[in-house]
Amino acid sequence: MRTTLVAVVMALTLAGCANSRQDRIAGGALIGGGSGALIGGLAGGTAGAALAGGLIGAAAGAIIADATRPGWCYYWRNHRRHYVRC
Repeated sequence: MRTTLVAVVMALTLAGCANSRQDRIAGGALIGGGSGALIGGLAGGTAGAALAGGLIGAAAGAIIADATRPGWCYYWRNHRRHYVRC
């Protein structure tokens, strides 16, 4: 249980660094799949429940990550903030 919790925390930490669309979708799918498998396995107590939870969580995580991605990113140059499309 402890190693799973550490893996989830590390994945959440790394997912915040993703900027491109594919990175966000992949990170969301990994986080959603892992947490869905964990919740499904604990709730159902079988491997099938863990598999179903993982699949549903991965799909939901990818969809949510894509829907919540920022449209504009910024960077600093010459003491000014410049916006670009992400």
